[in-house]
Amino acid sequence: MVVRVETKIDWTPKALDVLAAASELFYAHGIHAVGVEAIAARAGVTKKTLYDRFGSKERLVTEYLAARDRRWRDLLTTRLEEAGPDARDRLRAVFTATAEWSRVEGRRGCAMVNAHPELEESSPARAVISDEKRWLLGLFHDIAARSGAPAPQDLAPVLLLIHEGALVTHGLGVLDDVFPRALDAALAVLDR
Repeated sequence: MVVRVETKIDWTPKALDVLAAASELFYAHGIHAVGVEAIAARAGVTKKTLYDRFGSKERLVTEYLAARDRRWRDLLTTRLEEAGPDARDRLRAVFTATAEWSRVEGRRGCAMVNAHPELEESSPARAVISDEKRWLLGLFHDIAARSGAPAPQDLAPVLLLIHEGALVTHGLGVLDDVFPRALDAALAVLDR
């Protein structure tokens, strides 16, 4: 078994430029479609600088997804704090935050869902994706428990499925008002 020891990234301004360029390009075009040459050119650095900071494209992909995850969690945590303890208010906060995020950060749908099929099973970026979705499941479990549902462990996956379905549908551009419709469905499930 090979154990990888990841070195800590030195977050210099150039490293941040590389991450910003990679984030923009990976989200817009996909991971496989974007080479390190394009990322380096967009960031205004050499390939050597990119590799000096990140070591590999795989590490850069992992950092791209981890950075999106941190920003998403920060936004959603803030909205949940503002919503207070009521389950219905917290559910509204999740779908409102998702709509807000999607307008600004996610016009092509969920970056995690989009990246998942492009990654090898062994990719460390897969762990970022799984952790983010498990975290959301935990939030929905908390909301279900706050609602007084008799089996929050059964309700939480249904709420996650509604949420994730809305994200995918939004990315496909198939329906208008995806998030308000998904919220209505989630509230109906919560209330039954």
